[in-house]
Amino acid sequence: MPFQPEPAYTHGQAPRTAILLCNLGTPDAPTAPALRRYLGQFLSDQRVVEIPKPLWWLILHGIILRTRPAKSAAKYASIWTPEGSPLAVWTSKQATLLRGWLGEAGHQVLVRHAMRYGNPSIASQLDALKAEGATRILILPLYPQYSGTTTASVFDAVYTWAARTRNVPELRFVNHYHDDPGYINALAATIQTHWKHHGPPDKLVMSFHGVPERTLHLGDPYHCESHKTARLLAQRLGLQKDDYQVTFQSRFGKAKWLQPYTEPTLIEMGQAGVGRVDVICPGFTGDCLETLEEINQEAREAFLHAGGKEFHYIPCLNDSNLWITALSRIAQQHLGGWPTQLPDAAALADAQAHARAGGAPAGACPVAH
Repeated sequence: MPFQPEPAYTHGQAPRTAILLCNLGTPDAPTAPALRRYLGQFLSDQRVVEIPKPLWWLILHGIILRTRPAKSAAKYASIWTPEGSPLAVWTSKQATLLRGWLGEAGHQVLVRHAMRYGNPSIASQLDALKAEGATRILILPLYPQYSGTTTASVFDAVYTWAARTRNVPELRFVNHYHDDPGYINALAATIQTHWKHHGPPDKLVMSFHGVPERTLHLGDPYHCESHKTARLLAQRLGLQKDDYQVTFQSRFGKAKWLQPYTEPTLIEMGQAGVGRVDVICPGFTGDCLETLEEINQEAREAFLHAGGKEFHYIPCLNDSNLWITALSRIAQQHLGGWPTQLPDAAALADAQAHARAGGAPAGACPVAH
């Protein structure tokens, strides 16, 4: 595999520590062509669709990418904001706030965000960090619960970039933080704030993104980690087992996925006389299509049509102070042992002078001259 050109580098440049926040991705616009590009990349990932590649290629390009982009574009258009895709907006804000929180804690680190699918890509942001002098990079996925379909796919993209890079920075990866106390407290505070203004519901539904059931039997910990998040959150809220329900949404295709499914469960609740449900999506750290359209529009309509009286969607963590505080602490735990201060100005000037005095050619180490 050929190496890609290295970003421009100046000898004597200060080595930096960096964090790359990674999220799933979003199309560039709520249009059919943009959705076709995005879905083509997303659904071509064999971590996402584990069907033999030749067969899936025919299905994807012969059916799905001919019919689904226009339908998905209409859904995205219903939640698009003047700033763009909600997921892109929240992810960017989280990166900016994380940089500020870490700076206040005394850590002068570079922070960028990237999307596994769409823009900005993981490879482009790693290139940018390397060009800024990053020699140590922490990869921090915005997925609290580990799944091969999400977290591992982010790692794949990083490994692919590294395989084409000659001078690879030190890399660390955050696998999960589904049971992190700060994350749980941030979720609880979001719910408690909602209940303070609206009172408690008849039932709290915690809806997680679904994955095929076979992934559970193959060893993926996502199902267990989702349930642990729900249990810890319920304990933090003082709920009894009958007060809440864990469900899984976003089923795709005909295979059996993790159950119970969110929308059918809400329909059953409406038919059974449950008057009010509140729905929160703990696995999503920022609001996106799956929360704003699938839950707050489609699931709401299904519940009310089935006889439910009141449906409340509780927003994701987004830019809440408790969440950014938790995220900064998670980052600091995984940065342990790495220098996070800029080098002394005098030492940096000396290194730059040494490089100039050595007359080193481009790409050569000044220490050897």
